[in-house]
Amino acid sequence: MRANWREIWAEDKVLLTSIALVVLFLLAFFWNRIFVLIEAGHAGVIFRPLTGGTDVDRTYDEGLRIVAPWNRMVIYDARVQQVGDEFRVLSSDGLEVSVEVSIRYRPMRDDLGLLHKNVGVDYVTKIIKPEIQSQFRYILGQYRPEEIYTSQGFIVQTVKQGGLAQLADRYILLDDLLLKAVRLPPTVAQSIESKLRAQQLALEFDYRLESETKEAQRKKIEAEGIRAFQEIITAGGITESYLRFRGIQATLELAKSPNSKVIVIGGGRDGMPLILDGRTDAPLTDDLLKSSAGGRSGDPQAGGAAPLTDDLLKSSAGGRSGDPQAGGAAPLTDDLLKSSAGGRSGDPQAGGAAP
Repeated sequence: MRANWREIWAEDKVLLTSIALVVLFLLAFFWNRIFVLIEAGHAGVIFRPLTGGTDVDRTYDEGLRIVAPWNRMVIYDARVQQVGDEFRVLSSDGLEVSVEVSIRYRPMRDDLGLLHKNVGVDYVTKIIKPEIQSQFRYILGQYRPEEIYTSQGFIVQTVKQGGLAQLADRYILLDDLLLKAVRLPPTVAQSIESKLRAQQLALEFDYRLESETKEAQRKKIEAEGIRAFQEIITAGGITESYLRFRGIQATLELAKSPNSKVIVIGGGRDGMPLILDGRTDAPLTDDLLKSSAGGRSGDPQAGGAAPLTDDLLKSSAGGRSGDPQAGGAAPLTDDLLKSSAGGRSGDPQAGGAAP
């Protein structure tokens, strides 16, 4: 047997070498058609020109496939894809509206053979874009320009439902439809914005009127309460105890003030606290004491207080200065006034009050 092969090789060496070279050349030339790699997320459809054309019953999944060189494997991207589109439509009153959309789609894997046979690989430009544009033109043609702004969500849902049914008949699944922009003519857009601005201003005025009405009701109720309070006080008379109570309230409110102050307990006939402002730096001289009466001591009709004389200072003790056991306050003498400054009248740096 080996002798026969050797004899054949010896006799037909040139022919066999030529055949081998031809086979290697054909293999190298048709390498990409014989060995086909289908990438992840893709699917293949085979076309057999000698035995019936497109195979619509089988879809080839991912991986390396060996195909006869006279057949052809067509690969489709079976993943979700996105394509943008911009076009113009007419509204119900004939105005031109520019629409920009984003379309998400994918071919139906099990029907790739039918898609390839009936539509082809350029199904996006043949089917998807024209169908979506047709749906938008039909829906937007029923709206006025100012209604498009307020009905965008409903419009997109309506177009999506119509496009979903139409594309499914062409072996395409519409995954989602996004409306990116709606552009109206500049004059129409300005008029719509002015109208919306006026509507918001009217709503603001309505809110103000409602707020003012409630404020008027509040003030009315408050006034009725004050009137009732005054009627009760007037009917019962303003008693001394009530005035004392109001004085205590005013004193408490003044005590809460953050301003610096000196509180002298026990001043006055009823022992009411007296609040003095402790921020003054002026010396407490006889002239200052006299000026506290407003210079009106000689004019009782002017409503001024009596001058702060020695007799008045002594009378402030209630005639009890000589009787410490009676609980009276000491007489307000010059020594007592000087001691109120904490012994710091001659030392301005100490921060004390003036004598």
